[in-house]
Amino acid sequence: MRALRCNEYGSVAGLVVEDLPDPLPGVDEVVVDIAAAAVNFPDVLLIADQYQIHVDVPFTPGSEFAGTVRAVGAGASGVAVGDRVVGAAMVGAFAEQIAVPASSLRALEPTVDLRLAAAFGVGHRTAYLALRTVAGTVPGDWVVVLGAAGGVGLAAVELAHVLGGRVLAAASSEEKLAVCRQKGAEATVNYQTEDLKERIKQITAGGADVVIDPVGGPWAEQALRAMRWGGRFVTVGFASGEIPRIPLNLVLLKGPVVTGFTIEGVTRNRRHEVAAHDAELWELLATGKVVPHVGAVFPLAEGARALDELAARRATGKVLVVPENNGR
Repeated sequence: MRALRCNEYGSVAGLVVEDLPDPLPGVDEVVVDIAAAAVNFPDVLLIADQYQIHVDVPFTPGSEFAGTVRAVGAGASGVAVGDRVVGAAMVGAFAEQIAVPASSLRALEPTVDLRLAAAFGVGHRTAYLALRTVAGTVPGDWVVVLGAAGGVGLAAVELAHVLGGRVLAAASSEEKLAVCRQKGAEATVNYQTEDLKERIKQITAGGADVVIDPVGGPWAEQALRAMRWGGRFVTVGFASGEIPRIPLNLVLLKGPVVTGFTIEGVTRNRRHEVAAHDAELWELLATGKVVPHVGAVFPLAEGARALDELAARRATGKVLVVPENNGR
């Protein structure tokens, strides 16, 4: 099989496509023919050896994929050859095939497009659990989404709208904000040309109820300053590359709940809520009530370009890598 390989840490420009032996399923594992894999910001960090989890080189990056089961190993239950599935792994998805534990896969309805499924899992699950499980978003809440045109951001715009929130999307260009409006944003702010804090206060007539922040940087504090008393601020990541230093006197004076979010953390500590909310989320995809926005699709041979698209923050929505022989 062909795979995109990281042979030394650094920029995505150093990635190469190589031929590797086809994987075989181990005990409790299955092999999936990958139809599409989605690019996520941690992929870029792993390649640079800047993620909180270290992966030894050489490795195949890519964590999120959808495809068709090719082979089933001993002990693997609940899955059969030919099943259409979506899954996630720490690495290995930017390839024609991947071997993963059967427990890491979710069966897909026959009507669900494999590319849309690949674009859905991590970004939409992160956004939905941040909004639903952690922030407790209810109809009528003003929800401010920072980095609103990125993978997690645009998912949060779409899902906050589905949950009945009034969405204010903040992004860095008019083109990106136009996509946010298509996904349900009631109002938008270009934080490159407008005062984010003042515009949030003006638009929401007093302040945001919820802030979802996947980017960090200077906009986090501005958004926090523009919250209503007792609002919920959820930090999801730092795609800007800058971890904000929030003065605690703001928390003292404005009384917000400021909380961090990781899928691993919320899944481990709020298991029953997450199970129920996951079921809600995948039903939204199966019924077509939510359709992830795919901003760009690259063949496996151009996988490095796909990662660069995300790293350079040119991407809108999700970026996919599609093995030429498997894409369907």
